[in-house]
Amino acid sequence: MPIFFKLFAWFAVVVLGLLAFIFIAGQLGFLHGTTPTDLGVKDGRLKPPSQTPNSASSQTGLYPDHPQAAYASVEPLVYTGDATAAMDKLARVVAQTEGCIVVKREGNYLYAQCSTQMLRFTDDLELWADPAKSVVQVRSASRLGYGDHGVNRARVEAIRAAFKP
Repeated sequence: MPIFFKLFAWFAVVVLGLLAFIFIAGQLGFLHGTTPTDLGVKDGRLKPPSQTPNSASSQTGLYPDHPQAAYASVEPLVYTGDATAAMDKLARVVAQTEGCIVVKREGNYLYAQCSTQMLRFTDDLELWADPAKSVVQVRSASRLGYGDHGVNRARVEAIRAAFKP
């Protein structure tokens, strides 16, 4: 057998072994990351977007010099009527979103953890109804990794679509 095929076979075994290791690590929960301790609404603000391109936030305008403001920017969710009713509906929408679990619901604030299907990466999702503006501010961010391949933005837009009357 020529040396090229031996090297290729060795390389393939190493790559497959690494992929299997990563998959197993994800299934065992080693890719969850640590729950942030600074979540919630403070002075009408959710936490700023991540410093890397792995989040979506409707409040990027509050952080104009933020390095990821353009990447993270999404529109808030608009509602009519009562903020509590809007948050009740959003709680149902989030609970029905694949991989998402509502962790906390206090008044006009909702916090959920959303896990990706394959590797079980955990993202933090926050929703806050601002009754003065009749909008729900949103932030969704990955705990681990540099980029999110648009996963957080897609989640926010799916929630927006399901939330519309």
